[in-house]
Amino acid sequence: MTYRLRQFGSTQHAENYRDDFELLPPQRSSTENVDSTEENIDTDFDASILSRQSQAWVDRSPSASFAWAWPLWLREAMSRSPLLRSSAARSVSSYASVPTGHEYPRSNHERAGKNTNGESMSSRQSSLASGIGVPAREGGSLFDDIEPLLEQGDNEGRGADGDSKAGDSTPGNQDLLDNSPFAQVRASVSATDDITLSISTPRMWILSLVFALLGSATNLFFSLRYPSVAITPIIALVLVHPLGRAWDSILKRDDDPQETFENGVLSHRPNFEAGLASDTSMLHRLRLWLAQGNWNEKEHACVYISSNVSFGFAFATDVIVEQTQFYHQDVGIVYQVLLTISTQILGYAFAGLTRRYLVRPASMIWPATLASTAMFTTMHKSENKIANGWRITRWRFFILVWSGAFMWYFVPGLLIPALSYFNVITWFAPKSVVIANLFGVSSGLGLFPMTFDWAQIAYIGSPLLTPWWGAANVVGGLALVMWIVAPILYYKNVFYSSFMPILSSDVFDNTGNPYDVTKVLTPDFLFDREAYEQYSPVYLPITYVLSYAVQFASLSALVTHTICWHGKDIWAQTMQIVRPGIELKAEYLEVAQSDTDSGKSKKGNPPTSLGVQTEPSNSSPQLGEDVHHRLMQRYEDAPASWYLLTFIAMLTIGVFLVEYYPVHLPWYGLLLALGITAVMFLPVAIIMAITNQHSSLYLICQLICGYVFPGRPVANMVFVTYCYISSAQGIKFSSDLKLGHYMKIPPKILFTVQMVATLVSSLTQVGVLNWMFVNVRGICTPEAVNGFICPIARVHFNGSILWGLIGPQRFFGQDALYRNLIWAFLVGAIAPPAVWLIGRRSEKNLWRKISFPVLFGSLSWIPPATGLNFSVWALVCFTFNYVIRRRAFAWWGKYTMTMSAALDSGLAFSLLVVFFGFIYPGWMDNFKWWGTEVYKQGCDWQACSYMNVLPGEHFGKA
Repeated sequence: MTYRLRQFGSTQHAENYRDDFELLPPQRSSTENVDSTEENIDTDFDASILSRQSQAWVDRSPSASFAWAWPLWLREAMSRSPLLRSSAARSVSSYASVPTGHEYPRSNHERAGKNTNGESMSSRQSSLASGIGVPAREGGSLFDDIEPLLEQGDNEGRGADGDSKAGDSTPGNQDLLDNSPFAQVRASVSATDDITLSISTPRMWILSLVFALLGSATNLFFSLRYPSVAITPIIALVLVHPLGRAWDSILKRDDDPQETFENGVLSHRPNFEAGLASDTSMLHRLRLWLAQGNWNEKEHACVYISSNVSFGFAFATDVIVEQTQFYHQDVGIVYQVLLTISTQILGYAFAGLTRRYLVRPASMIWPATLASTAMFTTMHKSENKIANGWRITRWRFFILVWSGAFMWYFVPGLLIPALSYFNVITWFAPKSVVIANLFGVSSGLGLFPMTFDWAQIAYIGSPLLTPWWGAANVVGGLALVMWIVAPILYYKNVFYSSFMPILSSDVFDNTGNPYDVTKVLTPDFLFDREAYEQYSPVYLPITYVLSYAVQFASLSALVTHTICWHGKDIWAQTMQIVRPGIELKAEYLEVAQSDTDSGKSKKGNPPTSLGVQTEPSNSSPQLGEDVHHRLMQRYEDAPASWYLLTFIAMLTIGVFLVEYYPVHLPWYGLLLALGITAVMFLPVAIIMAITNQHSSLYLICQLICGYVFPGRPVANMVFVTYCYISSAQGIKFSSDLKLGHYMKIPPKILFTVQMVATLVSSLTQVGVLNWMFVNVRGICTPEAVNGFICPIARVHFNGSILWGLIGPQRFFGQDALYRNLIWAFLVGAIAPPAVWLIGRRSEKNLWRKISFPVLFGSLSWIPPATGLNFSVWALVCFTFNYVIRRRAFAWWGKYTMTMSAALDSGLAFSLLVVFFGFIYPGWMDNFKWWGTEVYKQGCDWQACSYMNVLPGEHFGKA
């Protein structure tokens, strides 16, 4: 049995091999399946116990530090256990790559290339990070770490006495010094780096481009449909792994020339040209070029990051939809491309120029990235542990669920649509407005949470990926605001709401009809005051009014909630950032050592129990940077000039666009939009990085532009796009930079991957959008084929009417109808401190789980989402993330994320087949029966109002 030695420190400690080396299990091929039941060996015991036991053997006999002198049971256990850690007293510098073989020291070239046996390290299927960084409870921390209340920790994984349950691999105090000071990060991210892994290979680039193209096109296509489905990057994370392994299986050969990769790039192939005969075919050379490297977690991470930046549909495409379909402007393809590319890429500048604050510090955790890093490590391990009696592998489980989701959608999506819009209670009284209001699923509140269509269930996001505490906040807000307050106000005719449907994406005039915006526009698409006064004010359905109210409340609640619950974290991080000397500029520096004998650090602070660090403190060594930052310093950074030039180029395009095209936004208006982003970006991003709560600038941008540039709806849309999307995209890019930081992706490669994927997705979405304008019948109208009514674009269009055309003054000015909505800001500001005062004294207090930013902010989906989308979503979330999680934790941790990816991707593929295979050719035009018509017969589908306006009359103020 061959063991590897891991190096700590430098060659000056070579004589103390016991202090500088640590015995590691032998590497296995990634294709080798390890079943934990093969032998009666418990592989889930705490790694720290094994480390202490092994040290006892070393102390007993110096010669026993070599593999052949260790006890048989310990060697067998080590062959299956996670990578052992170093003790704090012995670790004299940070981790780097892991050399193999028994010779020491070796040159850098040898470490990067071959081991002592001449084997190419880069040709191994298993990488250094495999088998480390993930709790023994497989997937056990994937969702708890996303919870914003980081200071509470996760107590569910501990016994009654506070100790870790059996199987946890919680590191001890000795691990804290050369790892992240935060338990969430240590549980999901490897503290080592293998510099020999391939990254920039044809395989990575081809798979990245394929997924960027397909994902962006599919999501843009679905974004114009209700109900829609989102192809999330998690799907790419799951699907690309078998593709990468299949790529290697098909193209690689045992006799291929050996390869050496340096910083992810192929440096040389020894004897490559000499090994090729002069008559070697071009096909053989092409195969060798395509077969570079081996599929590994770093390539996997790059494909996922490219999907992450490209899968979301570009907000600029909604602006194009509104201009062409609602305002009936004729915008050319050049305008569409420039608007889309410039708004999508400007965020890179903000993310890149703030890396020092948002990516490098250890306190900038970015909790949402931890689930992905844990998945990378898990998927590149060879283990298939039994989970509550289930032996099926994740991949086979994915195939089964995907197949079921694909086949099932033909039932609610094609044959029996009534199972999708399951307004069964309204079938018994189709003409009853009250029943339609309360139990309808199209224009009602959805009080009967039942549907058989995953597209309806996952419309606001997959419920399987949402922690139950968050879903409970959402459904609590839904019940309070939409199920209690909304009906009371509606039936009392507050804001004249009874003359409109209780829930609708439209805004209305004083006759109860959808507002005809063309009547109040000049030929230059500016506001016509006289026409407005002759026509009608704008009136909102009651759920639309409450949606704006909770958005106002969520903005102020986010500020006070963050100050109350996370103010100490943010303040400590700010102090670490502004304090001189926090950021290390040169080589890896030594980590502070602790006096393990005394149990205290050299600074005299007591060690944190079990190494769990929940907030920055003086006992956290080098909190401004951790081992991940020190490991990343070996790679050449992407210069700040790259991001600055990107900003200048996109700003130039933006100035040209607003000045040349008739959007009625002056160049200084564009600078104002970017100025708001520049001022707000860092605070919003720090909050997101620590608490995983995103404060949207969308409504703020709309209101500011409405006040500064009133009566210019198109200018308002463009202003919001540059202001809001630059911030939102920048935060997304910062999150991906942190993910690359965790996965040790060289910054220059990461910059290129993000930029190329964004350009490809932008051009793809513009092309798909224009194809849909020509080929989808009735697009963006109520009569659109297969539900392509552009629901999200219509909501944004309504916003441009309210804040861009009509203006905030007419809504919130003196004697304005909706003036009282501004009191929602005060309600949102007061609510979090009140809950904080009640719940801050006890960590087990239920009040600590109440998050008003989540409770208020999530309801901004209404409209276009309905009560059904929220209620059934919460029900599924409760079933999986509360009931199953508590009763079958191992099953939940192993299969839940895989199930979500399978359901989403199976539904998406089936929807494409249904549309292009049956509906688009017209084969289903005459297919009508009870199952396709029953849900359309009543007031729910027809959006009836409780009170009606007589012909020739109107409601509202005279």
